[in-house]
Amino acid sequence: MSITEPQATLYHNLAETLAAAIQQGTFMPGSRLPAIRRCAASHQVSVNTVLTAYGILEDRGLIEARPQSGYYVRDALPSLTYQSPPRSSVRSPGSKKLDLIDAVFAAQNHADYTNISLACPQNSDFFPTAKISRIMASLLRREPDLIGRYALPPGSLRLRREIARRSMDLGIRISTDDVTLTHGCMEALQLALRAVTQPGDCVGLETPTYFYLFPLLASLGLKVLEIPTDPQLGLSLDALELMLQERRIQAIIAMPNAQNPLGSSMTLEGKKRLARLVNQYEVPLLEDGLYAELQFCWPLTPAVKAFDENGWVLYCSSFTKTVAPDFHLGWIAAGRFSQELARLKSVSSLAESRLLSETLGIFLESGGYDHHLRSLRRRYAAQLEEARGIIARHFPHGTRATRPSGGFVFWVELPGNIDSVELFHRLLQEKICLTPGALYTLSERCNNALRLSCCYPFNERYIWALQRTGAVACEMSGIAAGVA
Repeated sequence: MSITEPQATLYHNLAETLAAAIQQGTFMPGSRLPAIRRCAASHQVSVNTVLTAYGILEDRGLIEARPQSGYYVRDALPSLTYQSPPRSSVRSPGSKKLDLIDAVFAAQNHADYTNISLACPQNSDFFPTAKISRIMASLLRREPDLIGRYALPPGSLRLRREIARRSMDLGIRISTDDVTLTHGCMEALQLALRAVTQPGDCVGLETPTYFYLFPLLASLGLKVLEIPTDPQLGLSLDALELMLQERRIQAIIAMPNAQNPLGSSMTLEGKKRLARLVNQYEVPLLEDGLYAELQFCWPLTPAVKAFDENGWVLYCSSFTKTVAPDFHLGWIAAGRFSQELARLKSVSSLAESRLLSETLGIFLESGGYDHHLRSLRRRYAAQLEEARGIIARHFPHGTRATRPSGGFVFWVELPGNIDSVELFHRLLQEKICLTPGALYTLSERCNNALRLSCCYPFNERYIWALQRTGAVACEMSGIAAGVA
């Protein structure tokens, strides 16, 4: 059926009206456009006319559709693009880098400071606190002697069974016996490193990467070789393959889904190739899946572990970011290293809490976790877009940022000669805390970058802190705010 001229005029006029409203700031970057039926009623046009007009705006790149959420104004903040860094060299973190990590950690834990980059939700409405409390109270009433028994490795059968079941959402096929519970994801990574490396070995890391990996590797006597990482596509597999061919690394740590600090995810083909490489060269991959269940797409994109043929991928994760940080319950599926991993767990922290493990297991059984995750994904996706819109308006012209595919952290690169360590210290004077990009690499490549986090209520305090960060960056650079 062809579109008549009056109909074409209607949807073109509506598209132009909405485009003008976006350009004039009536609809701000990151904001939601009126629902289709509401827009149709207010403009006295048909639903089909609104859909066609929204389609025109999508084609122009002014708005974007989000599944089960509606249409949103795209922000004007440019995305980061990949620039090939020079050849990596083997490094160890110096005392200056470790001192900066300590300074940032101390500031993050200061109750009077406003955090805009700590990767831990700071409000109880991000967690199913009430449901968890009810389950725990009921469990203690039924089994009061629960707190008097150790949950020796591999840990609670109920929780391990639920972990194995849920792993299928990420394409991972493991049995209950393949899972060992740990004290958070960091212990899982530490045990995995101890199982697959010896002091003096070299570990390949993404760059930028989670900064606490540096002191962890240093404590185990391990060296670091940084692997170039694309802000959109993840780990450079060409660079990695060259390192594997040259036998320069004995293990790899990577976060292929919703990477911290970039927020990016590898492509499906990239994950398959990564699995092939580690199996071909028999170099263990420690896959950090901490944010994998917070991907914004559904179904979830698979983990690299899903394509692991011979057990060279050790998958590590935890529930600290999604359910209960204080429980500090993590887990690992260690593949061919499972027996050694279980032994190391026994001589490390011995056991996890039976009460906490059983409570979490019941919560997962009930289906409450799935409902909670759906809510978190929607909230974090919306807040990330809102934060990007604030940055587009208040940070120096030329600022660029990643567009995360999941989680709640993202990476911002500032223009000019802005030193984010200096920015960190200046903002501390105003009781604002961020994490400078220099923490996330052993090189000098990220001195003008920083990581931000959107796992806080978007209240006046948080928004002011984000705007103030942009204002101070403008002062330091002499560059006006706003992106052309």
